[in-house]
Amino acid sequence: MKGPHSDICDRTERKDERVTVRNRQTGEIGLSFGCTIEGDTVQVELPDGSLDSWREDDCEVTEQA
Repeated sequence: MKGPHSDICDRTERKDERVTVRNRQTGEIGLSFGCTIEGDTVQVELPDGSLDSWREDDCEVTEQA
């Protein structure tokens, strides 16, 4: 069974969906726009338009925008 992290990347990469995610470590909210399998990271766009990369284990899907 897939975990929530695989779901983020599945929706982002395969369904071309931007998923709202929250960083469990920092509390920041962002929109996913890509994933890297090698680094186990999710690329996110933050509300101010800047880009960041978060560890997949630190991300959770949220309904907040």
